[in-house]
Amino acid sequence: MSVPINSLTQSILGIAKDAGAEIMAIYEKDFAIYEKQDTSPLTEADLAAHNVIVNALESVSDLPILSEESADIAWDERKSWQSYWLVDPLDGTKEFIKKNGEFTVNIALIEDGKPTLGVVYAPALNKSYVGVVGEGAWTEVDGEFTPISARKHDGSEVWKIVGSRSHQSPEIQNLLAQLSGDTELVAMGSSLKLCLVAEGEAHLYPRLGPTSEWDTGAAHAVALAAGANVTVLDPANPLDNNADALTYNQKESVLNPFFLVSA
Repeated sequence: MSVPINSLTQSILGIAKDAGAEIMAIYEKDFAIYEKQDTSPLTEADLAAHNVIVNALESVSDLPILSEESADIAWDERKSWQSYWLVDPLDGTKEFIKKNGEFTVNIALIEDGKPTLGVVYAPALNKSYVGVVGEGAWTEVDGEFTPISARKHDGSEVWKIVGSRSHQSPEIQNLLAQLSGDTELVAMGSSLKLCLVAEGEAHLYPRLGPTSEWDTGAAHAVALAAGANVTVLDPANPLDNNADALTYNQKESVLNPFFLVSA
């Protein structure tokens, strides 16, 4: 079977998997220190994955790198970046601690404020999501690539909404009230939430809580490549069809606004 992705994307996928192997070596140990402190397994896994990714990216590209573990790069330096790598070495703190497998390695290429290439690797699930905007999106398991695409609601089926397992906020209830028909909440951790919309397993993912740019960049690229939209969400008008696209490195803060992923 031919591989549908180019050599650079293959390299990024390999880097994500190497980082995932470092994470799994720590994840599979019995550990009892859950606070994110210098000696915790979580931080050990973060840093191990960060080092693998940064060293490998520097060997295949001369673009700058912004990682959660090296996030103190000054805005005066960052604002001149046209293209850069955006990395979350380990996304899904709660999932890592709970050992439910729903955590990811995220690597994205950002160009002119937009994600154009993304790899999301879930090492405990042995599953990758790969997206190249303008070329396509795929899941990858053991070297087998399967094309994916976002799926619009057909008007009669149950709306599948990615959300929390716990109580929903009034803003989410407001969004659900604007949908015609029944709704079903689909729970998932980390950046896999965006990927559920990208692969057609859910119709919407409204995010009305804090995230940082490295949390979303890679899965945003996958979603765009799969035909989904990722737009800034106004709680007062959550289904605004004219909402602005979510962008990156356009301001000093790396915090995202609220956003909506839709097919």
